[in-house]
Amino acid sequence: MRFADKRALVTGGGSGIGRATCYRLAREGAQIVVADLRAERAQETAQQITDEGGHAIALTADVSDATSVEGMAQGALDAFGAIDLLVNNAGIAEGDDLLTFDESTWDLNLAVVLKSVYLVSRQILPGMLERGSGAIVNVSSVNGLTAVGQEAYSAAKAGMINLTQNMAVKYGPQGVRVNVVCPGSVRTPIWDGIVAENPQIFEKLTRWYPLGRVGEAEDIAAAILFLASDDASWITGQALAVDGGLTAGIPGLLADVNTDAGKEKETS
Repeated sequence: MRFADKRALVTGGGSGIGRATCYRLAREGAQIVVADLRAERAQETAQQITDEGGHAIALTADVSDATSVEGMAQGALDAFGAIDLLVNNAGIAEGDDLLTFDESTWDLNLAVVLKSVYLVSRQILPGMLERGSGAIVNVSSVNGLTAVGQEAYSAAKAGMINLTQNMAVKYGPQGVRVNVVCPGSVRTPIWDGIVAENPQIFEKLTRWYPLGRVGEAEDIAAAILFLASDDASWITGQALAVDGGLTAGIPGLLADVNTDAGKEKETS
């Protein structure tokens, strides 16, 4: 097992990508700290791991608040002694037009998505540096790579990519690797509000993706585990798009271009 005797902390571990990552890490031997704002979700994930014979604890934390993060980190260290793997996954996505959303929405996105990486990492990183080893995987988004709306969320995700690069360069010589995954559209609870208004949204989005489907939480978890594992021992500072080919090109666009080009030939 790739993570036997490893101790992992996953923020936003109570649902979606975080929960899938906790399950997969546990099944490969890791001891898990499941951290989430919602205590019942964190406990549910930890209980499932325990029921399957793994070792997990649930901690509640607001990752945008320094005091809350400090308490969570101390709880993790008290339980396991050290953290070898950190997955900064917690996030929200609100606001889709900078002319209409208010300042508090901007601040909330940057706090939960970007500031949280700073707050959690500064609690866990010192122990990794002291031991001369560790891996951090941050969960950004294709929104951080290109313009697909949701300006506040996207700006925070782009900042996460740059923060990852700086951390990788600064702490690599001391044995800590830092990478970031950039998922495309993934079926997680963060989409619940959109799905409630537009139940066919995922079916519509498949036209964007060369692989013909949106992502599942397990797709992203698999990439996170790779970057966290010794299989990626010579990889750091990288932004890995896990997006079904979205950032390579959009099939629907090509189809429209080819159709229009065909019509032009017919009429010329």
